[in-house]
Parts: sequence; C-alpha cells; structure tokens
Amino acid sequence: MAKSVTQDRVGVALIGAGMIAKTHVAALSGAQQVAHLKTIVSRRPERALYLADHYDGPAPDFSSDLAGVAADPQISMAIVATPPSVRKDLIEALAKAGTHILLEKPVGRTPDEAREVVEICEREGVMLGVMFQHRMRRTSIAAARHVASGALGKLGLVEIAVPLWRDQSYYDELGRGTYARDGGGVMITNAIHSIDLALSLTGPVTSVQAMTATSPLHDMEAEDFAVAGLRFASGAVGSFVASTAMYPHRTEVIRLHFEKASLKLSKDALEVSWRDGRTEIEALDDTPQETTPLSGGKHAWHQAVIEDFVDAMRNSRKPMVTGREALISHQLITAIETSSQTGRPVDLAV
Repeated sequence: MAKSVTQDRVGVALIGAGMIAKTHVAALSGAQQVAHLKTIVSRRPERALYLADHYDGPAPDFSSDLAGVAADPQISMAIVATPPSVRKDLIEALAKAGTHILLEKPVGRTPDEAREVVEICEREGVMLGVMFQHRMRRTSIAAARHVASGALGKLGLVEIAVPLWRDQSYYDELGRGTYARDGGGVMITNAIHSIDLALSLTGPVTSVQAMTATSPLHDMEAEDFAVAGLRFASGAVGSFVASTAMYPHRTEVIRLHFEKASLKLSKDALEVSWRDGRTEIEALDDTPQETTPLSGGKHAWHQAVIEDFVDAMRNSRKPMVTGREALISHQLITAIETSSQTGRPVDLAV
C-alpha cells in the first residue's frame, strides 16, 4: 500500500549520488515549498557528503541502508538516479514499502526490464513517474498547445535531429555506452528525451526502417549513431537521426510540418512558420534560471517535474509522464535497433 501524503512538504529520498545528483539537489532546493530532501542514499555515503553544502535547506541524512530509508514513514517519495543496471531490485524494495518513485530515464535497459519495473509499481500500488524534463520547457509547452488546438491542420512530416558531441572521456567512465549498464548508446542515454518529446506531439510510430553504428570517433560497445525512417499512426512520415559524434555539439531540434504551418522546436525557442508567409517566434526561453556551482546548469525543468509529481501524489492523478507511457519510447528504440540488425522494416503495435 502506498504511503499517504499528509505532511505539508513531502519527504524525499535521493537514491544515487552520481553526476546527475547535482541537478536533483539543486532542483529540490528550488522545490522546498512542496518537498524537502530528507535522505541521500549512496553505496558510499562518505563520498556524497559534499552535496549537503549545496542544498538550500536543512542538511539531509546520508545512508547506504536502502531498506531503512524505504521504511521511513517520513519519506513518501524517492528520486531514483542510479545506473539502469542496478535499479530493479531497489525499485522493488521502495515499491513494497509504499514509496512513490520518480525515475531517471531510462526505465530499464531493455523493454522487458522496463515493463517489469512498471508492473512492480502497479502491483504495489505506488506511483511511477519518469524524469523527461524536456516536456517542461516553455517551448515544449507552447508546441503542445499549438498541436492540441487543431489550428495547424493534419501532420504530414516529422524531423527529429539530435546532433550531439561527446569526447571519448565520456565513454571511458566504467560501463557507459555498454548494454550491461546503460542498455545501449546514444538513443537510450541521450536521444530518448527528444524521442519522448516528439512522440508526445506526433502520436505513435507504426513502422521503422533504420541503421545504427559505432563511428570510428568513439571506442565503445553500443551505438553512437542512429538514423531511421518513420511512419506514424496519423499517416505522417518522418526521419530520426541522433549521434554523439557530431562536432561541434548542437542542440536537438524537432520539426513538425502540418498542412497550415510548420513548427521548429528547440530548447530556446518555438518558431511557427505559417503557409501564408507569417513567421512567429514564441516561448523564447531567455529567462535567467538560477544555477549552482554544483548543478553546472539549469535545473528549473527538473524542479518542474518534481513539483508536478508531488502534485500528482497529493491529488491522485497521473504525473506528467508515467512509467507505462515511457515504454512507448523504449519500444521505438528497440524497433530501430532491430531494424538495423535485420536490415528490414519493423512494425510496431499501436
């Protein structure tokens, strides 16, 4: 049975003290009206102690005792930010203790593992949300509003481009870019954010023809390049390309071409090009966002996801992205991998 949410501020445990923990600590600092960071769980708590110096609130506890933290009645919610390879057992322990879970992507290394994680949480009656913070960008919210209005007409063509650069040192971290730890390369680790965002606007893909590869620019097990042709349930067609071997590093861009206008969606702006020649720039994301030396970047989108999740807990509604909804992105990634391996199109169930 899920823990009740009765306190003024929800007690949160952060599970995992790796690189992304910096952003979560900053986000929780900003979300203190609704949540407070009570405990940070790490296999080596002494290595995580420095996080307390950067949390703008009462210093959290540090522990390696997951079972004890899961059973803590003051902790209703856990943010799980460990590598995918060590998640399933700890998610099961948290869920059985009634702790709601906000999970860093991906849900699992494979669709089967991801589905098992979802089913564990459903069986135990706890909420499972996924940290797809790109949906919280002002530009993404504006794009969703345009699509939902119906004013753009029928969707015809989709372009999803994720042109990233990662130095070899990125993959020199133990296990990164491997199937055993991460479940794959650029798609499941990096491009899954853009895949999720795009599918939230386009609806599902029904067929894929793809190629993936590891370029000579990286020494790694999984792919650092993927390209695919897509057919959508709506009748639209499209393309997907993602890589961590494209220097210099650029921002991801989603372009949606409708009957009456085309949308160009990036993290910084939404450009609407109407067929009558008008061009509108909307939701320009130039608002200064507080950062900390720890986070090394913006945390407002993560904070918004946390606040949405807390509100969903309080009001017994679905969070922005549920674990089951996140399976759609996993299924597309697997279809791209399968098409590359077989050299044939792959159909997806809708």
